[in-house]
Amino acid sequence: MEKCESTDCEEEIVKEEARSGWMSFIWDPYVWLGMLARELHWSFVFGVVVVYGFSQGLGGSLYRIASDYYWKDVRMVQPSAAQIYQGISYIPWILKPIWGLMTDVVPIVGYQRRPYFIFAGVLGLISTLVVSLYSKMPIFITLILLTAASGGVAIADVTIDACAAKNSIRSPLLASDIQSLCGMSSSIGALLGFSTSGVAVHLLGAQGALGLLCIPAIMVLFLGFILYEPRVTNHQHKQSSWEATRSMWTALKCPEIWRPSLYMYISLAVSLNIYEGKFYWYTDPTAGPAFSQEFMGIILAIGASGSLLGVLMYQKILKDYSFRSLLFWAQLLYGISGMLDLIMVLRLNVKLGIPDYLFVIIDESSTNIINRIKWMPMLVLSAKICPSGIEGTFFALLMAIDNVGILSASWAGGLLLHLLNVTHTDFKNLWLAILIRNIMRLSPLVMLFLVPKSNQSSTLLPSELIHSSEATDTHEEETIQLVSTVASSQV
Repeated sequence: MEKCESTDCEEEIVKEEARSGWMSFIWDPYVWLGMLARELHWSFVFGVVVVYGFSQGLGGSLYRIASDYYWKDVRMVQPSAAQIYQGISYIPWILKPIWGLMTDVVPIVGYQRRPYFIFAGVLGLISTLVVSLYSKMPIFITLILLTAASGGVAIADVTIDACAAKNSIRSPLLASDIQSLCGMSSSIGALLGFSTSGVAVHLLGAQGALGLLCIPAIMVLFLGFILYEPRVTNHQHKQSSWEATRSMWTALKCPEIWRPSLYMYISLAVSLNIYEGKFYWYTDPTAGPAFSQEFMGIILAIGASGSLLGVLMYQKILKDYSFRSLLFWAQLLYGISGMLDLIMVLRLNVKLGIPDYLFVIIDESSTNIINRIKWMPMLVLSAKICPSGIEGTFFALLMAIDNVGILSASWAGGLLLHLLNVTHTDFKNLWLAILIRNIMRLSPLVMLFLVPKSNQSSTLLPSELIHSSEATDTHEEETIQLVSTVASSQV
């Protein structure tokens, strides 16, 4: 065996020490991202970072803070109305199957994904720019523009999700890694966004801060021009919208698909969203702790850190557990963690000598850790039950079902705040709304029999759904791999 030269040996020793020592904290993510870029193509990894990190993470966090202050301070609406308005702007996410169907069966100039990123970027850019420049618009016009901006984010999301679902089916062992990349990008982006959003609202005002959403929209537009995607010819692309719809209906009738889909909807719909009531109380100088704009951003930034920690815990520790056992403990802890809100609203933390700023940080971080751990296996489960050939459409359908659940929780939460008369200045029944929400969070535990017992690396689709499109997938995969090899050799 030949001896290596001293310089080469020293380099190998340094690399090995980096991998095994404290630098593994930096080295491991680098190796992991490099592996994903090699296996899935670098432009897909970049696309996930842009869509999940910048568009949804950073942009979503900025929108959350800016829109909350916009409805509260600029439009002066009640918490229940703000909760409803936020739900209306979320409607494009329910329409994700339409966007997914278009990306699957309506290629534009030979491309299935790139034109939709371009359209999403333009839509988000124009609508956020108009909202930030014109201050005296009727509320319904503002709602239309904010809904259009949300539509741009949703279209970009469903397009990158189609790529993620296809890659998850082709490389099932990487399915959890793909969702970890998505979750990590979203959490880091949210951390950056929440860290700066409070300052942005303070310096620019809520309306000016909404104008900053043009930046992630521009990045999505740029992604549409650089994303690697082989061009589809008419001969290669024969699927019609009717065929895709028929395939979806066939898939939905399979128990392996409709049972977990039903559970995901129920678990989200019954977890009532009463955040606007909490937000108004957080910032109220009389009844609440009167948190500043900057501190509200810090609170949510710490929550985003908790979400990132949840992704890391899932990736390192929890991704090998079965779907059912992981979701059981996550849902149980999610319901229990909601009691921290009740303690704070009843001011029990003050009686215990725990200041509000410290307690809310504990509350937000722990809730986000658990919520992210609960969400990750549901994403993996969704990606694994998408039939080949209609990945974009079907994953979008599953996400739309989830989004209907989220919208149901938001509107039901707004109705609950209205029925309990939680207003801009009256918070005496907020504790009761929190208690009802916490009890509802535990109810999905009785529906866990709908979730498969299998581990998260298993193949969940019935064999007939896999084999039905095997020939088409094989031909397309060979084409993509060939072009990818050529592209890689030119780098």
